Amino acid sequence: MALVLNIETATTNCSVSLSKDGETLVLKEDNSLGYSHAETLHLFIDEVFKTAKIKPSEIDAVAVSKGPGSYTGLRIGVSSAKGLCFALNKPLIAISTLESLACQVKTDDGFIVPMLDARRMEVYAAIYNSNLELEREIKAEILTEESYMSILETNKVYFIGSGVTKAKALIQHPNAVFIDGKLPSANEMSSLAEIKYKKSDTEDVAYFEPYYLKDFVALKKKA
Repeated sequence: MALVLNIETATTNCSVSLSKDGETLVLKEDNSLGYSHAETLHLFIDEVFKTAKIKPSEIDAVAVSKGPGSYTGLRIGVSSAKGLCFALNKPLIAISTLESLACQVKTDDGFIVPMLDARRMEVYAAIYNSNLELEREIKAEILTEESYMSILETNKVYFIGSGVTKAKALIQHPNAVFIDGKLPSANEMSSLAEIKYKKSDTEDVAYFEPYYLKDFVALKKKA
């Protein structure tokens, strides 16, 4: 039974929610094409508190999307979450970005493949069953025409996330279901954060780092 502030910044969607007992009370998010998280995140945090008429000191924990995803986006979200935890003396809860994305798919059968766009034909992806249990670990992978064929032959497979555009261009199978226009949101973090809070599954605020999956590579400017 917890009051949790949830922060999601792993993609272009800057998303903040306030949840009570696993249910979202207030949600504020913006999925603009550019990464404006540094400018908007703290505004969104203030807005959800004001809308809910709740003081920051009243929350029980802060949950943050831990990745994988945008290096810069994750840094901003995690830094803000850790700052709040230190200031308010509250525990930090880390939520898998792909798990919360998978929660947007409601199905009784088959598999769910949340995937986030990476470089070129690469995506960050995992496989969950219809009970949202992890069937294959999160990894960075290059998509090909043969991707996921082993499970597509006998099951419906629901693809969701920013990597769907790449997947649709390559994966041709009647069991493939592509869900367009969806990104990770703080809304789905609410129930996951409640589960972790009940288990006291929290992070060391001082040492916690985002799950980047791959090392950051800075692109050189053209001469």
